[in-house]
Amino acid sequence: MHNAKEAKGSRPPLALFDLDNTLSDAAHRQHFLEGPRRDWDGFFDAAGQDPPLAEGVALALRTAKDCAVGYLTGRPERCRADTLDWLTAHGLPAGPLWMRQNQDRRPARRTKLERLRALSREREIVLLVDDDELVCLEARNAGFRVVRADWAQPSAPLRRAQEHEGRT
Repeated sequence: MHNAKEAKGSRPPLALFDLDNTLSDAAHRQHFLEGPRRDWDGFFDAAGQDPPLAEGVALALRTAKDCAVGYLTGRPERCRADTLDWLTAHGLPAGPLWMRQNQDRRPARRTKLERLRALSREREIVLLVDDDELVCLEARNAGFRVVRADWAQPSAPLRRAQEHEGRT
C-alpha cells in the first residue's frame, strides 16, 4: 500500500470551484430566501435554471488546462443529479463534486474548510474559488490559495443562508 505522500504526489493538483454565485448566477431564485419562511426546496429546485457566470466559467476552463478541476458546494446532496447536468450543459470541465449532506446545517465556512483539509491530505489543492467572504477568509487563513468570486451581484439572503442557516 502507498503512503499518503506518494498517493498525493501521483495525482494531479486540484482546483476547487463553488457553484452558486461563482459559476452559476443564483439571482433569479433569491426570492425563495426572502421573508420569514424560506422556501429551500424551491430555491434548490430552481438551480438548474441558473445562467452561467461568464467570469467563473472562463476561470474554470483556463484552470483546467493546468490541473484537475473539482466542485465544492454547499448545495445538499439531493441536488447532485441536477448539479451534474448543469455543469455538463454549460461546458464545465468534468471533475468530482463534493456536496453538503442533506441534513448538515453547519455554516459553509466550516463544512468547506473541513472538506478542504481532508482533500489536501490526499492531493495538492492549488486553488479555491468561492463567493462567500467567510469561506475565503477561513481557507486563506488555513494556508490555501483563494480567489474570491466577486463577479455576481451580492445577495444578503444568500449570505445569511451560507453563514447562519447552513444551507448553501
